Amino acid sequence: MQDQIIAAVLVSAIAFFTVYFFTPLLIKFLEKRNLTVKDYHRKGGAMVARPGGPAIISGIVASEMALYVLMPIVRVEISAIVITTILAFFVGLVDDKKVMGGWFKPLALALTVVPIILLGAYDTDLAFPLFGAVKIPLLYIVVAIFMIPITGNTINSIDVLNGVASGFMVIASSALTISLIILENYEIAIASLSLVFVSLAFYKYHKFPCKIFPGDSGALTLGAMYGAIAIVGEVEVIAAVALGPAIINSFLFLSSMKRIVEHREIKSKPVVLTDDYKLKATADKDASVTLVRLILAGGPLTEKEIGSVIFKLTVFSGFLAILTAFLMGVSL
Repeated sequence: MQDQIIAAVLVSAIAFFTVYFFTPLLIKFLEKRNLTVKDYHRKGGAMVARPGGPAIISGIVASEMALYVLMPIVRVEISAIVITTILAFFVGLVDDKKVMGGWFKPLALALTVVPIILLGAYDTDLAFPLFGAVKIPLLYIVVAIFMIPITGNTINSIDVLNGVASGFMVIASSALTISLIILENYEIAIASLSLVFVSLAFYKYHKFPCKIFPGDSGALTLGAMYGAIAIVGEVEVIAAVALGPAIINSFLFLSSMKRIVEHREIKSKPVVLTDDYKLKATADKDASVTLVRLILAGGPLTEKEIGSVIFKLTVFSGFLAILTAFLMGVSL
């Protein structure tokens, strides 16, 4: 247990401080090369550096490699998580450089699951609360293939306001880490701590007023690592519960658009900016339905107020995920 505590502290510190110190350097690098985009929700339309994916992936790789050295017992699992996450980063980086079609990310992310399957870093049983594990040897491969595209794209789709994606991941991955501890999967819980502290460090620069956007490379990296941890840690159902608000957002978007489409290709926006720089739901019937649009149904809000509502919903989902872990522990 002492070795695990030391590993947890070391992994958390490496994850946090790598991103904390590297992100300002990345911001300067991107600004010098005019790799910036306009923040349309901010007064004056400030130009913000993008993408922040390189800082995020650097913290993940550095901290997970430390765990790889400290915990030989889970080297296969750590390798699977890291390789899948790196591949997802490159998928996002391609999309950052050039806007790809709506099907590109789901299909490309599905291929990032291959390392997990080839390394055998998964269990074909799907665990449910109270009912226990369901044995689905062949069907589970299909579940795993869909898992990373779902988690990656749900985080990417909720990355619409300053600080939301990174703050959301701090809460959701914290709930996932606590759940893994409850289920006594301590080594993978330590791997999950890396995601918590990478997200927390990046949030400092991503929160309002934002200094850097994660971009597709950052959002897909966070989402893919979350999904990989869920598969390797055998907590797929718990992970889905913790992602509640993001999954609802994706469902609303897809059901309203009736097809997979890249957000940047949409002409009718679900929200509009008021003269006093608040956001309000659009009256355009052709615009997509999103979680933010539903939140704004009660009236205009500032970007920070919307983020606060999303975080409260995520905290609630996190508590439900932890409760699910307790119920799963009872059934074991």
